[in-house]
Amino acid sequence: MTTETLSRTRTATPDTAAVFEAPAEVLAGAEFGVLYAQIQQFYGRQMQLFDQHDAERWAGTFTEDAVFDVPTLAEPVRGRVALASSVRRNQAQQARSGEQFRHWIGMIDLRPQAGGTLHTRCYALVYVTPGQGGSAVHRVCVMEDVLVRSRGKWRVRHRVVTRDDLG
Repeated sequence: MTTETLSRTRTATPDTAAVFEAPAEVLAGAEFGVLYAQIQQFYGRQMQLFDQHDAERWAGTFTEDAVFDVPTLAEPVRGRVALASSVRRNQAQQARSGEQFRHWIGMIDLRPQAGGTLHTRCYALVYVTPGQGGSAVHRVCVMEDVLVRSRGKWRVRHRVVTRDDLG
């Protein structure tokens, strides 16, 4: 098994751009459409679990050895136990602040790979609603994933999130 990773410090070059080039023979149009719908559903469900602070079920959408690299943390989060812990920490912080966060995923670029993994790149908008007042865009991000099939389900093996405001 090859290890596929992404990096938040990576810049697009002809070599790294090839990561998002799908082999032409991987999927025909109708098959790709079904797969794309499955991945949209996967992300929709995953973000619902995250926003509901359903820590264990959200962490279950990642592989056991998953890496989650986000610029708000000094180090990447590694493994399901740590992922679930981070959700519980977020829940406590939101309870103290009275804010509600919602994540919206869109513009998914899905690239099936010859080895059966999927590489995705999409936009992630984070909305915040304070205890009193209207909702506003809190962050605009790019999310890049390596997805694998595990026990019959798609799961994230590696996620890198970058923020527009951090350059």
